[in-house]
Amino acid sequence: MNEPQRRPSVPAKETTMKVGGEVHWWQYSMDEDADPIRFAELILEQLTRTASFLRPEGLSILRSSFVTVVGLGGVGSHCTAAFARSGVSRIRIIDFDQVTLSSLNRNAVATLADVGTPKVLCVRRRLEAVAPWVHWECLNEIWHEDQGNRLLAGWGGQEKQAPDYVVDAIDNIDSKVTLLKYCHQHGIKVISSMGAGCKSDPTRVYVGDISGSTEDPLSRITRRRLKTLGISEGIPVAYSTEKAGPGKAELLPLPDEEYQKGSVGELSVLPDFRARILPVLGTMPAVFGYVIANFVIMELTGYPHESGGRTGRDKMYESALQALQALEVRLARSVGDDGWGLKIPVSKSDVAYLIEEVFRGKSVVSNLPTRLALVRWRAPPDGYKPDTTVDGQKCARLRLSDLVCMTREEVAHHEKKVLGEKARPEEMYEAEVVDLVHRRVSDERAMDAYR
Repeated sequence: MNEPQRRPSVPAKETTMKVGGEVHWWQYSMDEDADPIRFAELILEQLTRTASFLRPEGLSILRSSFVTVVGLGGVGSHCTAAFARSGVSRIRIIDFDQVTLSSLNRNAVATLADVGTPKVLCVRRRLEAVAPWVHWECLNEIWHEDQGNRLLAGWGGQEKQAPDYVVDAIDNIDSKVTLLKYCHQHGIKVISSMGAGCKSDPTRVYVGDISGSTEDPLSRITRRRLKTLGISEGIPVAYSTEKAGPGKAELLPLPDEEYQKGSVGELSVLPDFRARILPVLGTMPAVFGYVIANFVIMELTGYPHESGGRTGRDKMYESALQALQALEVRLARSVGDDGWGLKIPVSKSDVAYLIEEVFRGKSVVSNLPTRLALVRWRAPPDGYKPDTTVDGQKCARLRLSDLVCMTREEVAHHEKKVLGEKARPEEMYEAEVVDLVHRRVSDERAMDAYR
């Protein structure tokens, strides 16, 4: 037998085991039943650094945890690899796709030999060579909400025990939204990955509540779709705050032949773009995957951390709502109503939605992101007289699509000229501002289809 390979600084007896008639310092038997005591000793040796960080009790929790990863692309494969290497003992992976040649730039474990094989089998086979103690459930299928009870069932198909945590690493918007809705409605802990495409700065990747994620088209449309389902917060997401700019990667135009294959609008987050032509730097999905895995591990073990909090702009939303209420009272008084008891059909969550989602957290006039407020875009043709058709109720005739976002100073000027003196916005503002308002309002009306 050939001389076994050994690390000089590590005694062979502590790190070797016979495999296939030969001894290798990097391998040991996956047959736990053959020598369970030795098997357990080897596991603890391999996880000694994790145990020293999380303490034995933390590692014990992690080793008894059950996580599910939905989507095994760049983000999902790196996240799964981190779970396995860190000590998670039960992992369910769900993905319908196969390893492709173009995905090797970001997949955590796939090689050329894996091209054409299901991603779930590739990930399992490669990670079994690293963490043989992991028990796997590999589902080579696509996520469907009507199969949620089975796909997110307890370990071994037990209906009463859901996964301890679910990772959403899906890049299809419809599937992503239905998975997050299912987890939210069934009380299953979930964290979602937003877009790693066109991103290049790893220092700008954060975990926070979905209500506060910014600068990310996938995050924006996910928030808006969830909002139509009554979910506006309470889901942690990994997202990048990196802004687009000159010289940075952009979505590639869709070739003519792709239009001939079907409805392109159903295939991507943004209209006329397929996910496969999204430029991706291979390092960024890995960053997202490890950030998510780190968050889940901290959550499962109770390790102190500050990630995943809500947006810090609640006070601004409350202030904007109060300012809008006061503005509508002034407008009602301008037509002879006393304004007492006037209600407006707008809530704080509506304010947050309009400011952050529809108007991207910036004024339509100056693009400034601070001291924001909401105001009617134009004076209504029927005036400002409140609706009093219901006895004992006085309500402003106001729709969300009537409102635009400006700074407080701009609102004051707009109130005087447009709402007071009845000037047309087209006469007050440059064409670029008017076009921007029309686009934002059109986007909002399009979202009504999902309500």
